[in-house]
Amino acid sequence: MTSATDPTTPPPQEVPPYCRTCRRALTRVSHGGAVDFIHATDQRGGRTDHPARPAPLTEIVDPIIECDFCSSPDAAWIYLCADQQTDTRIVTSRTMGLHDYQQRHHAARTRNVETTAGPLQVWGERWSACQGCAALIESRDLMGLVARVTDAMPAKLTRGTKLPHMRGLLHETYRAVFATLRPGRGRITPDHPLGRCPVEPHPPSTRADEPGGSPAVQQPT
Repeated sequence: MTSATDPTTPPPQEVPPYCRTCRRALTRVSHGGAVDFIHATDQRGGRTDHPARPAPLTEIVDPIIECDFCSSPDAAWIYLCADQQTDTRIVTSRTMGLHDYQQRHHAARTRNVETTAGPLQVWGERWSACQGCAALIESRDLMGLVARVTDAMPAKLTRGTKLPHMRGLLHETYRAVFATLRPGRGRITPDHPLGRCPVEPHPPSTRADEPGGSPAVQQPT
């Protein structure tokens, strides 16, 4: 007789890293092959006052499990999808024409941008979600989820022309999440921070932007 495997329980090496100091989630980043950890708050535009002290979530007492989408402090569900990684680029210089700069009152167009490779962000396979974001995931409302997340972001990340850019990045990331979601979801409880089984099956999707759905008109980001 074999026992059922809990699909929300990852192998030990894949347990999400948390900070021993603040008990919040950390994100893995790779610099030229060397793995480091940063606070999820820093990644979302916030600021922490201490260095990361990584430890597996299972070793943290009373962890603060925030929503990986909107950063709400009351994450309720765990979703599993394919592992994702994002290459980042750091702007090192911008070139503008002096005449253009003077005529446009310090609002010149950028003529050339030079960048260098930034850290590789490793998202992993596990995404925690609050009730509000989970409702949008269950209905496969991709654009609704993007809007909810950008509304919760600091203004410095969404002000002016930054908003379309941020929406585009989130659209790409979340579309990959939706496309590779595994069946079911795990319920986060104090005794089961990794998600408790039995998992609930996902309802059938009727969204046009769901893989396998009918073609949809592309929406601007």
